[in-house]
Amino acid sequence: MFTKIAILILPAALFFAGCRKDPSQVLPTNQYSVTNYPNTIDGLNSVLATGYSALRDANMFGFNYLPKAMANCTHAADDGGFDAGWTEMCKTDLSISNSYALGVWQVCYAGIKNCNMTLQATDVYMTKYAQSGDQEPVDLIRGQAHFLRAYYYFQLETLFGEDNVPGGAGTLGVPIDTVLSTSLANSQVARASIQEVWTLVENDLTQAASLLQGQVWTGNEKGRASEWAAKGLLGKVYVFTKDYPKARTTLLDVINNSGKTLMPYDKYRDAFIGISANEFNEESLFELNIDYAANGQYGIYGPAPNATSLNGLIWSPFVLGDDGKENDAIALGYGNEVIHDKNIVRFGFPLGTYNLVPNPAYNPAKKATPSNPELIMDPVYKQNSLLVRANKTADPRLYVNTLQPWVDSAVNTPAAGYNPGTVPTAGFVPVSRPGGTPNPNAYQWSFRKYAPIFANVNNVPGGQADGANLYLLRLADVYLLYAEACINTADGVQGLEYLNKVKRRAYGYNVDAVSPVDYASLTSPTAAATANDPVLGGNPLYYERWAELFNEGHWWQDICRWHLGKSEAAFFVSNQATGSLQFPDKSYTWPIPLLEINANSKIAGQQNPGYN
Repeated sequence: MFTKIAILILPAALFFAGCRKDPSQVLPTNQYSVTNYPNTIDGLNSVLATGYSALRDANMFGFNYLPKAMANCTHAADDGGFDAGWTEMCKTDLSISNSYALGVWQVCYAGIKNCNMTLQATDVYMTKYAQSGDQEPVDLIRGQAHFLRAYYYFQLETLFGEDNVPGGAGTLGVPIDTVLSTSLANSQVARASIQEVWTLVENDLTQAASLLQGQVWTGNEKGRASEWAAKGLLGKVYVFTKDYPKARTTLLDVINNSGKTLMPYDKYRDAFIGISANEFNEESLFELNIDYAANGQYGIYGPAPNATSLNGLIWSPFVLGDDGKENDAIALGYGNEVIHDKNIVRFGFPLGTYNLVPNPAYNPAKKATPSNPELIMDPVYKQNSLLVRANKTADPRLYVNTLQPWVDSAVNTPAAGYNPGTVPTAGFVPVSRPGGTPNPNAYQWSFRKYAPIFANVNNVPGGQADGANLYLLRLADVYLLYAEACINTADGVQGLEYLNKVKRRAYGYNVDAVSPVDYASLTSPTAAATANDPVLGGNPLYYERWAELFNEGHWWQDICRWHLGKSEAAFFVSNQATGSLQFPDKSYTWPIPLLEINANSKIAGQQNPGYN
């Protein structure tokens, strides 16, 4: 996001129109008046910064949204359930008081308010303070504000709108605010129709693409929204609203003209683990910049909350204890969650779980350590695991997303002088199943994508914070959306080709050439077929979106728009937090938060179906 300094400048601001110099009407000193601010382009950018910073709020990508909400309602994680709202996410059965649904609702509307504030500020600036040559930079600010507002409404509509109510009976979207409210009465807004919300999103993205046309951000500004981010998201909107002809045209424009390409597999494998050299790469369309260990005190809860994130605290891997034992395994954070076992077999991993056996190389004369453990993974099993990787028997994306005990490694304590954002040169320890009493009948692999694998987040220099940038939109997503649009406009050949392009990259083949791993048809078996998955096992479109975008926060929206909830619950069967899994029809849309119902008189009686 912007520079690593500019994004932190200001708290959310509130503008007031028509203020008088009256002692009874003195404004708070931490708020702004349009009578004197913003009066420079830098001031406008400071206001715009609040539109970006909401993305890293603790209730969004800063912490709660990905590891506590998305990872659990999609069953990427098998654990969690450490509070009531978290447990509801594990069950995919939310209440109207769910704290994580409320958090997303609040932060998205805060982001929308900040974007509305930015657009109003640009009008004030152009009316009162504009200088020669200011039109272009002001238009760029407006374009970014329109993009961000569209993004927040996209999130709200796909989570809380009635688009996905079974049977298509839903008609209500979410409340629309496009101006700053100046009174309590003006803040009371009823839910708009589904179509009205999508029209607003489409219009915002169209304006954003036009205003940002041709702009290339460089240096510290690489995280700003671009023309191609706007067009990519617009194409996604067209797919979600089933306007497939427009989706094809828009997405193909991004594919052909954005200059973006799929990164090679070797880079892709390490693109999610905080290596700074991989940031803002050739595949990234919109990326959330994260500062590694920027401030200490647990990142978002420290003195600079909108600089970083803390997802890895939950997704932190486990490594062997200092005595080389799984029972004493060390979490590189809190280690609240491990990968649900069913994901391992869905990626096509053909082996069962492993046993520990005596280490024939153990030296009892020396202290037991991770390099001199008494027990080790069965060497035959380990060799077979390595062959699975070498022969690509399982989908290689399994190893992009996960860490296999005893085969992969991570760093608890990096050597002195370690430079965050780089790969340590020493200190790697084998990954372990969680400590305590590991379950010998479970895989219990750790997270790798967006997980801290180079240092314990409790101990890294400077404090507790993640270092991996988050991809909010990348070209692989665009390819898969384009494939879907082609399939739904009777062009299965082109659709299949774009599914295969994404798969080829995952297996290390030339993206644009026929490969041995190509799907022969739109119903060809996928890696999930070996897991007896009746839905994803024979649907390359579904499987590729699941496998390619695993744990990036997109699969829940796909589950809901394709009505896969019940089949997903049946596939995953159960989880540690709640036991047997079900999927009530109401869960295809999240509940309007009780706090909103109580605060907004116009929304009373407009709760989503199934919630009370």
